[in-house]
Amino acid sequence: MDAEAWDEHYAHTELVWGAPPNDTVVEQVFGLERRLPLAGGEPRPELPRALDLGCGEGRNALWLATHGWQVDAVDYSQVGIDKGRTVASRLSRSVRGRIHWHWADVNALDAAGLTGPYELILLAFVHLPADQRRALLLRAAEMLSPGGTLLVLGNDSLNLTEGYGGERNPELLFTPDDVVADLAPAGEELRIRVADRIARPTEERDAIDALIVATKPVPLEEGPELPALESTESSNS
Repeated sequence: MDAEAWDEHYAHTELVWGAPPNDTVVEQVFGLERRLPLAGGEPRPELPRALDLGCGEGRNALWLATHGWQVDAVDYSQVGIDKGRTVASRLSRSVRGRIHWHWADVNALDAAGLTGPYELILLAFVHLPADQRRALLLRAAEMLSPGGTLLVLGNDSLNLTEGYGGERNPELLFTPDDVVADLAPAGEELRIRVADRIARPTEERDAIDALIVATKPVPLEEGPELPALESTESSNS
């Protein structure tokens, strides 16, 4: 769908995807090493930085912010962005201040001033034609800081025939192998940690998702580490 169609989709109900973050995103982010190294000479960020591409109504971006991440949340649906801001307005000022909302096309990140580096880049259910997907993934790999993680999650091609729900256009679906091949030109600059199909329970039957987690290696001469993330801050303060 284009931006106008997504605006209409998001305007239809209060929260299309619900408020809680995606379970797989939570599991993978909790599994990250919490001490993230920096490139030599780079100013130390106050918080580890995350880029949420295709953030929709912001459910994953909001969760990241409440767990100590500084987040750039990007979507080309103005309605989705506005709904994310509305939910954020109910949280503490410190959490709200960690999220920067960007009404922008994920295929034009440089034009939006989003150039990185980031310790985490998330693409959750961003379904693009193969050539656009490949270009975006390689750009994301370039924007990772050393030690940073690229997390890709979406409807697997097998979901169309053996799963449930999700994107129905086969040209926009992908497999873990597709994403691994897309990232191959990054060479030694990226290491694939996970490339699997996973089952996601739905109200009818399991959906089939593709999960790919990749990291950028840390050079041996890398500098000091970021301090460990603090414990979750209450959203009621």
